[in-house]
Amino acid sequence: MLTGKKILVGITGSIAAYKSAYLVRLLVKEHAEVRVMMTPAALDFITPLTLSTLSRNPVVCEPYDPADGTWNSHVDIGLWADMILLAPLTANTMAKMAHGIADNFVCTAFLSARCPVFIAPAMDVDMYQHPATQQNIQLLISMGCRLIEPQVGELASGLSGEGRMEEPERILEAIKRHFVERSDMKGKKVLVSAGPTHEAIDPVRYIANHSTGTMGFALAKEAAERGAAVILVTGPTTLTADHPAIERRDVVSAKEMYDECMNHFPFCDLVIMSAAVADFTPSHPEEQKIKKSRSSLTIALEPTQDILKTMGESKKPHQYLVGFALETDHELEHAKAKLQNKRLNLIVLNTLKDTGAGFGFKTNKITLIDDSGNFREYETKPKQDVARDILDWVTGRIPNNQSLTK
Repeated sequence: MLTGKKILVGITGSIAAYKSAYLVRLLVKEHAEVRVMMTPAALDFITPLTLSTLSRNPVVCEPYDPADGTWNSHVDIGLWADMILLAPLTANTMAKMAHGIADNFVCTAFLSARCPVFIAPAMDVDMYQHPATQQNIQLLISMGCRLIEPQVGELASGLSGEGRMEEPERILEAIKRHFVERSDMKGKKVLVSAGPTHEAIDPVRYIANHSTGTMGFALAKEAAERGAAVILVTGPTTLTADHPAIERRDVVSAKEMYDECMNHFPFCDLVIMSAAVADFTPSHPEEQKIKKSRSSLTIALEPTQDILKTMGESKKPHQYLVGFALETDHELEHAKAKLQNKRLNLIVLNTLKDTGAGFGFKTNKITLIDDSGNFREYETKPKQDVARDILDWVTGRIPNNQSLTK
């Protein structure tokens, strides 16, 4: 399953470093290509010779070789990896990573990486439960790191509690699950809409909303990383999408969003409409700037075209359609009505009543409701993790047919 996968294992100064030898051996047995990097403190617990023998590659401990000055490029090794696995990860190195401190090779490689990063903490129970450590864990998760939670058990201090690094066999299972997820949308074509729309009042003013596009961009990235070809139609936003499998189309108005989405819709297996499209637009935008000298101003509005409803009425059996509902009252009732009226397969509900949900947050709290009556509520999570939850739900429900191509 891991054949050819490039896994960079980072080892920090913990007694649990002895487990890393077993972990490296398991990864090599799965035919992964393994390289190891160590912090200076890790050298007190396990030798580079042991790990180089098991990994079949030289171990990197310093930015350069003091004997001949050969540079070990943290940039190159960070770009080489399909995954970075930090196991064990101490509270000290975790704090450095969370705050961008780069005083050893492991930290500099982390800051250079563009691949998924898994962290497996190991420390005493009081250190793990300390608010500073918990805050650092949440910071790393918000950056996209995947936490392999430590277990409750006997610790090196003689105490028993949470902080024991997960066993190598269980870490291997988590890595395998990750790479299975990464290919479960291969061959699928996905359309994602994101961001707000701007409806012109005059040449310098417009009607908009507070959407930043973060949720839609997270969904596009997650789908691309799972192997899908993604069309991302986005309203005005400062966000970037640099995955090679994402084809970005920028629009401004609801009309442009409608036209662009409907252009691609017939050729997609999965459509996720997360954009906050304006429901109304000015009937007659002014050609010249409206002067403040007017004593009053009335703007006539007309409804915009309903993209979701149009898609729901015309979708084919092989297509799976996902909509979003941001509600402020009677949340479930309104979401279920939208699911039914627009003939969606799935509705993603969030509410402004929940802390950390909605516009302007890096986190979201969602409830998924599908057209078969299935229902699941999730905790508040970083939006990239929310995107993963949504696609975990959707992936097993997309009809298993070949994608149409344009």
